[in-house]
Amino acid sequence: MSHCSNHTTPSVLIIGTGFGGLCMAIQLKKAGFDNFTLLEKASGVGGTWRDNTYPGAACDVQSHLYSFSFEPRHDWSRKFGLQPEILAYLEQCAEKYGLNEHIRFNEEVRTARFDESTNQWRVETRNRGIYLADVVITATGQLSQPAWPDIHGLDSFQGRLFHSARWDHDYPLEGRNVAVIGTGASAIQFVPEIVARVKSLTLFQRSAAWVLPKPDRRFRKWEQTLFQKLPLWDRIYRWLIYWKNESRALAFTRFSGLLDIFAWQARRFARSEVSNPRKRRDLIPDYQIGCKRILISNDWYEAVDQKHVNLVTEEIDRVVPEGVITADGTFYRADALILGTGFAASEFLSPMTIVGRGGQSLNEAWTNGSEAYKGITVSGFPNFFMIFGPNTNLAHNSIVFMIEAQVRYVMSCIRRLQAQPGIAMDVKPQRLEQFSSQLQERLAGSVWQSGCQSWYQDKNGRNTTNWPGFTFTYRRETLTADADDFDFFYAKSATDADLSSTRNTVKNGG
Repeated sequence: MSHCSNHTTPSVLIIGTGFGGLCMAIQLKKAGFDNFTLLEKASGVGGTWRDNTYPGAACDVQSHLYSFSFEPRHDWSRKFGLQPEILAYLEQCAEKYGLNEHIRFNEEVRTARFDESTNQWRVETRNRGIYLADVVITATGQLSQPAWPDIHGLDSFQGRLFHSARWDHDYPLEGRNVAVIGTGASAIQFVPEIVARVKSLTLFQRSAAWVLPKPDRRFRKWEQTLFQKLPLWDRIYRWLIYWKNESRALAFTRFSGLLDIFAWQARRFARSEVSNPRKRRDLIPDYQIGCKRILISNDWYEAVDQKHVNLVTEEIDRVVPEGVITADGTFYRADALILGTGFAASEFLSPMTIVGRGGQSLNEAWTNGSEAYKGITVSGFPNFFMIFGPNTNLAHNSIVFMIEAQVRYVMSCIRRLQAQPGIAMDVKPQRLEQFSSQLQERLAGSVWQSGCQSWYQDKNGRNTTNWPGFTFTYRRETLTADADDFDFFYAKSATDADLSSTRNTVKNGG
């Protein structure tokens, strides 16, 4: 049991230690809050950057912007960070701000239940750990649950089978017949890395991706020195990247005609890199550019063009012990099957069960699709906040910018709770409804709703993932929590004695 020295501080439980969880914890610490615990299902910090260790894993947002504004790093090796560097950066942040003593590793949350008699959350983990806290903040990200495809016979495969987000580094691919299912953001990075090592490579593509060249290169030593010696230049460089990226929001949300320039560029790029006419035809999408995530790579087309790479667009019928059979009856032999099938991005917070007021679960509240006020709070779930929740993902800029805006908003809520110990705040249902309907209206005119199927949408075709506008607008809307948006109430059984004794403990153990 850890007691807090400041008896007006609400106890806080943060779930996840990727960019969101660490950012939240750092800001709590900076503001003098010490009564917080981070629960992490794995044995280390880093979230998606800890899990995705496949060859070639890298970020498609520039390093100087894909990092905390308050914690710049001057010696990024390249314009776009590689997975080991980004993971090291997050580990350094946890170390520098003394977060490791607050983290309970290997604690996967099963349930979080709001107790109306005490206004506290009771959180249980798979290890039967029980944690009590006044505030629960989820920072589990949208790319934490690998999506396994629903393919008949997948479990009958007798070769080596793994998902790209759980890469099997012990299995040598040299000289093997390898099949890859999916040609999205992960495959576009690992395929060029493994293509020279394998005997044959069969790529099963459901739909092509729009691919643009990646303006990436190594930083020169003098550039790194300049960033370090002139912090102002570091800030200006970051600011320039931000505004260049931000300008693209117009094309995604309002003037999709602007994207035609990128489509022309992508087609020209494919024609110059792919000599095989059939492959070239199959690699250029037939849907509006931007409807799905636009990918950036300098070596994808060149890799697919190789003679020993087979690009298959026929639908997969089933997997058999020795390989894959497509709908037209063709058999493709495989020693290894790699799933590049992405993540269950629209299934927020699964597989956790979150239960709020009146015994309602979040899944019940979200039967028509995930929604949250400003992407952060949900009616009926008091003192419960999400970092990187529904409709806060971006197609044009750095998610770290969005995370910092959300953390600032949650901090303003925590200060309000601190001012009135024992109180709970719950966003008003009409505010959430109004916000959601306006959001969906704005999304209706966006390029993401132009007719393709993508991971931006849930099973009902509703875009529960993306923010339909500028990030600076989002930041302005989340500067501080407006008290008028919330209902405030004390616990049902609260007496002053009860409150003072239970208020500030986070109980650990089973």
